[in-house]
Amino acid sequence: MRVLVVEDERGLADDIAEGLRDHGLAVDVAYDGLDGAAKINLHPYDVVVLDRDLPGLHGDTLCRQVADGEHPAMVLMLTAAAAPGERVAGLALGADDYLAKPFHFPELVLRVQALARRRPVASRVLRVGDLELDPLRRTASRDGVTLELSAKEFAVLHELMRASPGSLTAEQLLLQAWDENADPFTRTVYVTIARLKRKLGEPQPIRSAPGLGYSIALGS
Repeated sequence: MRVLVVEDERGLADDIAEGLRDHGLAVDVAYDGLDGAAKINLHPYDVVVLDRDLPGLHGDTLCRQVADGEHPAMVLMLTAAAAPGERVAGLALGADDYLAKPFHFPELVLRVQALARRRPVASRVLRVGDLELDPLRRTASRDGVTLELSAKEFAVLHELMRASPGSLTAEQLLLQAWDENADPFTRTVYVTIARLKRKLGEPQPIRSAPGLGYSIALGS
């Protein structure tokens, strides 16, 4: 799952991003509304954590842009104003949830996860052959046996199963399972795939083809 945090308080934005990454999410950060709009146009996000009072482009305007997009992300709006009228106004703009500052960080994590569960793609249990992955419970198994996966191994398996029977290149996996801080010239995808293959065992479901990338294929 990929999340965008749009917050002009840099320390708070970085803290939110780091905390969400600790929960296995790919997180990008924008420190003003204009940068947030540019990133939303560049990448598909599952959830946008959006401060309402932003410089450059107000959070209200950015919220409308997200809500009116072709594939809108879920929006968790943050604001220092806790009055009911402010909350109603934020939801009327297209926000899916609302959280007043200061907030308890575990609550923010739970709200982000809850918003992701409300997206049809994020909530569907994926099955390919004897592999099963539940994005909501963050569990994966093969032939009924639970797989002990790291956050990135889980994210890569999720993207491959979601794309099955199609393929994803290393660049596509880097875009979908990591975030903008990932170095495109590293071997991080190759290393993660190698670890994932070892944990999946035989017969090996992950296949690679020159020019096409990686795919998952198993008999039913």
